[in-house]
Amino acid sequence: MLKGLGGLGDMAGMMKKAQKMQSDMAELQEKLSEMTVMGESGAGLVKATATAKGQLVGLDIDPSIFHPDEKEVVEDLILAAIKDAQAKASQRAETEMQKLTEGLGLPADFKLPF
Repeated sequence: MLKGLGGLGDMAGMMKKAQKMQSDMAELQEKLSEMTVMGESGAGLVKATATAKGQLVGLDIDPSIFHPDEKEVVEDLILAAIKDAQAKASQRAETEMQKLTEGLGLPADFKLPF
């Protein structure tokens, strides 16, 4: 393509790949905002829904757990469900990022910033 210009041909190819990756990253960020995961605790009595970016978007609590003398238990279940949803969101984002970068020849454990 750019014969006689040394490594400039490779540089142009690298720039195209970088621009494509930037575009793909922007698209992935949008998709992660729309993907949801559900975390739960207490055998499903408390369920938290989050986007794959970790933003909490829903909370479902079975009314059977509301007893005034068990307030702390309910709070713990809510926190556990939220943490579970956030952990699943993080894993989902990592999986999607690996799909995006697998063709770039980057090491498997290479982390790109979000």
